[in-house]
Amino acid sequence: MSSSKVSMVLLLSLFIASILAMTALAGNFFQDFDITFGDQRVKILEGGKFLTLNLDQYSGSGFKSKNEYLFGRIDMQIKLVPGNSAGTVTTYYLSSEGPTHDEIDFEFLGNSSGDPYTLHTNVFSQGKGDREQQFHLWFDPTKAFHTYSFVWNSKRIIFFVDNIPIRVFNNLESFGVPFPKNQPMRIYSSLWNADDWATQGGRVKTDWTQAPFTASYRNFKANACAAGSSSSCIVSTTASTNSLTDQQSAWQTQTLDAAGRNRLRWVQHKFMVYNYCSDLKRFPQGVPAECKQSRF
Repeated sequence: MSSSKVSMVLLLSLFIASILAMTALAGNFFQDFDITFGDQRVKILEGGKFLTLNLDQYSGSGFKSKNEYLFGRIDMQIKLVPGNSAGTVTTYYLSSEGPTHDEIDFEFLGNSSGDPYTLHTNVFSQGKGDREQQFHLWFDPTKAFHTYSFVWNSKRIIFFVDNIPIRVFNNLESFGVPFPKNQPMRIYSSLWNADDWATQGGRVKTDWTQAPFTASYRNFKANACAAGSSSSCIVSTTASTNSLTDQQSAWQTQTLDAAGRNRLRWVQHKFMVYNYCSDLKRFPQGVPAECKQSRF
């Protein structure tokens, strides 16, 4: 066999090996998650690559990760309930357990047909939340899958939508602000009825003639440190093997560069509909300490 043919065979072998490695590392809903409630209303399809949650007038549904994580980057592609989703809430969040739990939230508040979803975000540390920021998205989140991501390290939490930063919560412990850094958190998601508050403060109720309501999930990725494992930082991603080390370490020091700060300003200027730091009626004695510091 000529040297050129040998080289081609070696390249083909390496390509096949990389494909196998990518397949093995892809997130799998069978392997990575447990159903928390809803029984048959949770459907895992395509060998674990795809998941749907369903809500009817009897129950919603949900799942949680088998692993707990202490820092990392978590990505999930979600397609939200289409049509008249008023009264429904789709959640995707990280949370520890107990009365002094930590939590990092995406919550998608449904709305009547033609009106936008409200993306509700919050951060809890040591049991204290009340740090809500809300947004309307710049696309219809029911028409296609979009990627919603948390980057969580010891310095900051960054919320991303399609890799565009929408919110940063910095570690400001030096100003007396608790920051979630000691309690491992699981990934949770659920679809449930909250028509007592979710849409226009509860004025618009769930239309059960539209049931079952369905939210869809795919392409879960966790570049994160899994608590309690001998190899504490794990990677679940479809990226090529050569780039895994870079991807795994990037979130540990991730911040926003000038372009990222500009995108954040764009989102917050154009699409933010509520910011607790601007709610002076809620905080007549003065806004919380973190609100007085730089957002970046």
